[in-house]
Amino acid sequence: MNEQVRTLLKEQMWYLATYAEEPNAVPVAFKDVTDDGKLLVGDVFLETTLNNLNENGKIAVSASNGETLEGYQIKGSAEYITEGPIVDTFKKLVSDMFHGGVTAKGALIITPEKVIVTTLGADNKKE
Repeated sequence: MNEQVRTLLKEQMWYLATYAEEPNAVPVAFKDVTDDGKLLVGDVFLETTLNNLNENGKIAVSASNGETLEGYQIKGSAEYITEGPIVDTFKKLVSDMFHGGVTAKGALIITPEKVIVTTLGADNKKE
């Protein structure tokens, strides 16, 4: 994953897509990209996403800049964790934002397998 993709992911909203019996897509605001290119998502309301991941472990993340139309789709697999420093970080972020009314229950660690360009132009659909 190059720096351009990493920067867009850090700056824009993400949409997670999973499927099992029926597809599910949700926006997520509590997210980050690790130095080694893994995607982290804090679990606040991801019940259907987690159920779908239990079925097949597959996930897609889509993010784009609404002004420039630069965008990417990342396809991969996800692992769910409920403790450790990543979860602690998300718990603090969520709790601070919602003044203790809501907290993160865990976190997804997404390992990208493909990064696909969704930007209009000659590179559209390129990996």
